[in-house]
Amino acid sequence: MKTIKIKSHLAELDNIRSFLKSSIEGFDISDKDYFKIELSLLEVCVNIISYAYPENEGEILLKIWQQEDKMFIEIRDKGIPFDPTKLEKPDIHEVIQNEKKGGFGVFLSRELMDGFDYKRENNENVLTVYKII
Repeated sequence: MKTIKIKSHLAELDNIRSFLKSSIEGFDISDKDYFKIELSLLEVCVNIISYAYPENEGEILLKIWQQEDKMFIEIRDKGIPFDPTKLEKPDIHEVIQNEKKGGFGVFLSRELMDGFDYKRENNENVLTVYKII
């Protein structure tokens, strides 16, 4: 299991990418699945960076591991409680018509991964996602 703790800043996105790439060395992941995993992880982290800590900066803890035929990523933050599994699928036509922003990142992340589970534990948001590889 590989772990990294980062600050909740957009400047950390390159560190997240590097961490993902180094953490999955040796995993049997297709380029297509790697792209899905990376995009999903970045979308989740951008949401945390943008919304979890409105008053100050915080931290995000990432863990990556493989178990049997699944690659797991756990994302923890101590920001505002937010359960992304409760969001409804956005209505694309309404968003376009009303020029509404937001709502696609979480939906996209859920669609790209094979598992997407949330819990609130010890005052932390804990999102665990997995991809069958």
